[in-house]
Amino acid sequence: MGAPIKPTISPELLNQIDIRVGTIERVEDVPRSDKLVKLRVNFGDFQRTVLVGMKQERADPGEVVGRQALFVVNLAPRKMMGEVSEAMLFDIGYADGITPVLAVPESPVADGTRAG
Repeated sequence: MGAPIKPTISPELLNQIDIRVGTIERVEDVPRSDKLVKLRVNFGDFQRTVLVGMKQERADPGEVVGRQALFVVNLAPRKMMGEVSEAMLFDIGYADGITPVLAVPESPVADGTRAG
């Protein structure tokens, strides 16, 4: 049985979330962290550093370099392990306790393209 559906939200609240396609250009280790890697993501007009708990989920986190994925880009920056994350990877599976996978566009689109 799946997780229960979250409470209803308004379309206005949903429209406040800015989800965009970005290309993962680089993956770097975050020293002293068992989970985190640092992604450098290109969104076309801007780039962001995104910290992701991917070390234990993939044998080689570097395999995502060159892949497009969805990211929430309008969250407040968050400091973790001495590094600052400027967005959030929008993945599939983590909340349900399964090994997460990237949420990716069906075919390539321009970096910075908005979802929704």
